[in-house]
Amino acid sequence: MNWLNKLERKFGNLYIRNLMLIIVLGNAVIYFITMINGNNELINNIVLDSSKVLNGEIWRLITFIFVPESTSAFWVIFTLYFYYLAGSGLEEEWGGFKFNAYYLIGMLASIIIAFLTGKTVTGSYVNLSLFLAFAKIYPNFQLLLFFIIPLKVKYIAIFNWIMIGISVLSAIFLKSLNGVIIALIPVVNYLIFFGKSIFTGTKSSAMNYHRQQKFKSKIREVEFIHKCVVCGITEKDNTNMEFRYCSKCSGKKCYCINHIKDHEHK
Repeated sequence: MNWLNKLERKFGNLYIRNLMLIIVLGNAVIYFITMINGNNELINNIVLDSSKVLNGEIWRLITFIFVPESTSAFWVIFTLYFYYLAGSGLEEEWGGFKFNAYYLIGMLASIIIAFLTGKTVTGSYVNLSLFLAFAKIYPNFQLLLFFIIPLKVKYIAIFNWIMIGISVLSAIFLKSLNGVIIALIPVVNYLIFFGKSIFTGTKSSAMNYHRQQKFKSKIREVEFIHKCVVCGITEKDNTNMEFRYCSKCSGKKCYCINHIKDHEHK
């Protein structure tokens, strides 16, 4: 991410501090107001709807990230708690500027998709990309699913990647370009940040595997000490076989006990 490092050196102080805390608190406030009012009127006024944005409701370009992902109080508490942990972890790893950039790119991707597909969008796509990034950096972080079941985040990430893959394949099968675009929303900023490392890591793994196989092949070639020049048998083929070297042959010619006295001297 050389380009991002350059931007950070120039504009490193221009970022929103405690961004994830602001987003989590915003979600909590919207959920609380919605539950008090007993309707979704507020949510309908802040989700990302491209047609409404074109009619002048530009606040939707920002407010959609404050839409809670569920109407269940339990699920809202759980998701907000985890997203706060994930956001804090990424900010600690990258610093505030890069974390802001990651979240902003996710928002821009969601906005672009909303305009391309006409689909109403919330912050769920950005939050999924947030989770995937967290799982990439902290794969062994143990999460208490539903505050009860201990589970490492890397396994949840694998499940999410499988679901994304299924969504893409299904959309391709149905010849739905919108479906492919929507399925790929969560990985846009993820690939920007991790694509190079994934590619180089895969390439390195392939090269390492090739070297290991080559080394093992060489090992197999020298796994024996004695090999009869007539029949090719080695002590590996027959552990009871005896071998002798012929003093009349040029060089060190090894023969099994069956051919030491019955061979042409070379």
